[in-house]
Amino acid sequence: MTNMIQNAKDQAAALAMAAYKAAAADGTLPEAEVKTAPVEIPKDTANGDYTTTFALAAAKALGKPPRVIAQALLDHMNLAGTYFTSAEIAGPGFLNFRLGDQWYAGVMNAVETEKDVYGTNDSLKGQKIMVEFVSANPTGPMHMGNARGGALGDCLAAVLDFAGYDVSREFYVNDAGNQIAKFGLSLDIRYQQLFLGEDAVQLPEDSYHGEDIIERAKEFAAVNGDKYMSASEQERRQALIDFALPKNIAAMKENMAKYRINYDTWFLESTLHNDGELEETLNIMRDKGLTYEKDGALWYKNKEVLAAKLREQGKSEEEIERLELKDEVLIRTNGNPTYFAADIAYHRNKLQIRGFDKAIDVWGADHHGHVARMKGALDAIGCNGDDLDIILMQLVRLTRDGEVVRMSKRSGKAITLVDLLEEIPIDAVRFLFNMREPGSQMDFDLDLAVEQSSQNPVYYCQYAHARICSILRKLASEGVEPRECTIPELALLTAPEEKELIKHLSGLTDEIIASAKNYDPAKITRYAVELATLFHKFYNACRVGVEDESLMQARLSLCLCVRTVLRNVLTMFSISVPESM
Repeated sequence: MTNMIQNAKDQAAALAMAAYKAAAADGTLPEAEVKTAPVEIPKDTANGDYTTTFALAAAKALGKPPRVIAQALLDHMNLAGTYFTSAEIAGPGFLNFRLGDQWYAGVMNAVETEKDVYGTNDSLKGQKIMVEFVSANPTGPMHMGNARGGALGDCLAAVLDFAGYDVSREFYVNDAGNQIAKFGLSLDIRYQQLFLGEDAVQLPEDSYHGEDIIERAKEFAAVNGDKYMSASEQERRQALIDFALPKNIAAMKENMAKYRINYDTWFLESTLHNDGELEETLNIMRDKGLTYEKDGALWYKNKEVLAAKLREQGKSEEEIERLELKDEVLIRTNGNPTYFAADIAYHRNKLQIRGFDKAIDVWGADHHGHVARMKGALDAIGCNGDDLDIILMQLVRLTRDGEVVRMSKRSGKAITLVDLLEEIPIDAVRFLFNMREPGSQMDFDLDLAVEQSSQNPVYYCQYAHARICSILRKLASEGVEPRECTIPELALLTAPEEKELIKHLSGLTDEIIASAKNYDPAKITRYAVELATLFHKFYNACRVGVEDESLMQARLSLCLCVRTVLRNVLTMFSISVPESM
């Protein structure tokens, strides 16, 4: 798709090189091996819209002062038919270019022509990427970390998709291992208590104590009565797990769908156990000498692997010692694999077996110590640890009236994802959770999220879209319909507010590329808020329904472009785009 910023950079670079060749051809400048210098947008555009350091970069090769080279370039430069109206020398030898009507018209034409695909690009085409996020244990309700991780992961996947990646969204269901055994025990105790009383059977301190466990036990009893009271402990617990786990997973799918997140794959950890992939991965580790047995458990030589990697990176023995690296258990003494063992097998499945070029995981910041271990283990078994990227996400604090909120008004318990989605519009939750970089601590203002004012960023962006629709309806009622404008008509958009708005429209593609490369969807929400701000500024300074029909149509065209881009950004993040508010 069209990227007018890159087009302008490429053209400025080509103009500088063509001017040099012309100057060298007539002897003004000596012949030499010179490279195309980068073209940038200066921080202060008062002196020009684009600038190149060509003259400074070529000074040594040409043996002349940069300003002399720059003057020779200017004398041999032909701007006719280009995006630029002028070029001038600044400072020690910068060449500054000013944009002309053709470029501004080109931006608007690109938006109008490409419509709902404007901003998409193929800069990262050809890579198969998996984004795994939320992946909450199916043993209880989802919490605030899952809420932020859901919005972050889904919107990041959308950005990556816009940037050309072949993206797959995945939820990893931990339906095996210790937490499921604990889930079965907790259900078992609650089931027995229904018939024997709470005092007869005590729930261990490290079990799951939530109301949801009691509810699942009651549901099981409603279907089966006391039938399983006489069964063996193993049979009873398995029956309870087989009954409750699918219900919990179904509830997670329902909650994610309500959150407008649709996963391509719900990957069950149990498949790694049942299909033999976990054992296969452990055998690879055994064969490579990465394991040893001690105290009846199987251990992974994590300390040895990571220390060797750190030495390769130039770390001293003293620095390595300070990290207090430890080996990790893979198989417990009871024969059950650890979470870490399953995780190694799972990431091998992603990268080696299913062949993703890159696996991106969204984890809570409390997992930071797990990153090096996982990457090191992947390297050790023959995968590339660098093909796994981890986004560490900080915690969320909910606030109301400036105070931290921890309890749900409805249940009196810790606020869950479901509580949040029932209280706050989903548009606001998805947008606001992507207003900050993943690694930053976040305060989520519950009052702001429901406020219908310019203080609420998502409302502000939606209102800009609705305002444009209102302008179009009003003019239509007066018999005015938008039409295609000529370049001379679009050249009537000379007000600073108009030009600033068009420049911002041109930046969507670059913002999406940067957001995809940095794994930071917050760049896009900030882009949308700035677009809404610039539109409201334009609306207040430049009346659309003016008597000059050509100017009116040019401004209408600009309104349509803004509407298209706002719609593209909000739709990309699965946020509604109202036409009236």
